[in-house]
Amino acid sequence: MSTPFTFSSSPAPFKQDAQVIGLVGMAHASSHFSHLLLPLVFPLFVKEFGLSYGELAFLTTIFFALSGSIQALSGWAVDRWGALTVMYASLSLFAGACVVASMSEGYLGLLAAAVFFGLGNAPFHPIDFTILNQRVSQARLGHAFSVHGLTGNLGWAVAPLFMVGLGGVIGWRGAYLASAVLFVFIALCLFVNRHKLSTQIMAKTERVQASQHFSYLKLPVIWFCFGFFLLSTVILSVVQNFSVPLLQTLHHVSLEAATLTLSAYMVCAGVGIVVGGFVASQAAAYTDRVVATCMVVGAAMLMWCGSGWLGAEGTMVVLALTGFAIGIGSPSRDLMVKQVTPKGATGRVYGLVYSGFDVGFALAPLAFGVLMDKAWYSEIFFVVAMVLLCAMGAALAVGHRISR
Repeated sequence: MSTPFTFSSSPAPFKQDAQVIGLVGMAHASSHFSHLLLPLVFPLFVKEFGLSYGELAFLTTIFFALSGSIQALSGWAVDRWGALTVMYASLSLFAGACVVASMSEGYLGLLAAAVFFGLGNAPFHPIDFTILNQRVSQARLGHAFSVHGLTGNLGWAVAPLFMVGLGGVIGWRGAYLASAVLFVFIALCLFVNRHKLSTQIMAKTERVQASQHFSYLKLPVIWFCFGFFLLSTVILSVVQNFSVPLLQTLHHVSLEAATLTLSAYMVCAGVGIVVGGFVASQAAAYTDRVVATCMVVGAAMLMWCGSGWLGAEGTMVVLALTGFAIGIGSPSRDLMVKQVTPKGATGRVYGLVYSGFDVGFALAPLAFGVLMDKAWYSEIFFVVAMVLLCAMGAALAVGHRISR
């Protein structure tokens, strides 16, 4: 049960807000870290267990299908039992998934690990935003959301270095056990600082009232936003799941160089988010155009990568910089959603729209896993570029419904 606390009308001290933001950011990084713990070992699973990329891609589909479908229910769990209680459960599931993966002797063990990872990942957005909204001063919420996004990218960037670095020393099974220890450590840090992160629990009558307002589902613009999130997620899913084997196959680079490129993509995306915050503040009336431009630039860079003209080093550099181009559009994307959200429906709309991420992450690996098995390696870059152009269209469709 969360510890009772009172809110002050005056801003909290900077140190207090910074501690809350940092702790939530650490938890959010762990969620993104978990996204890559299976895909990073796909090449080894192919060799050791004789699995196809289509079979392995299904693990990612299970992960995000569970995460997306349970996300809404997780929000109710957070309201009922408090954010910290649910977070402890999520981190425990992550640690358990790592132990199961370390003991796997074939596909069934990996499938069980994917289920645990997906269940653990589902509640993180409701958890994080509940804590930030309740415990961070209103004047610093913008900074809190920015750090939240950046720490997610940091989790993605650290995962390849962690798994490949440790895997080279203690093997992939040992790397999974080390990941389990890391999740337990994060849970202990949150427990020690629980008095800083406790949240109010919504009364039963409030929960019933909140469930009665679903008129926003009738708005076409909300579904355009959902479609944009789904489509724009494809590039991230492909980069996370297949960039390492793609670079190894097409350009014969080492596993270390390929995983470093993946980390560089995530770091560049984080830098892009920082730059994009300034862009969004200066072009708030044209969020759809900013987002659409970023999608077009990203598509062009991907087609350049797929052309084969760049060679190994050039392809790795341009692929990493694609993350920067996509990252710039992220703050404008979130502001675009806010601009079309009905008053009083922010949480529900963002919950629905952000589930497009999970749907995209669930579907993309299946489709592109088939292309990998057919050895359509260069073509994958062009297919993803076409999807980004479709995302551009969805963003502009949203823009037509924004009052200028």
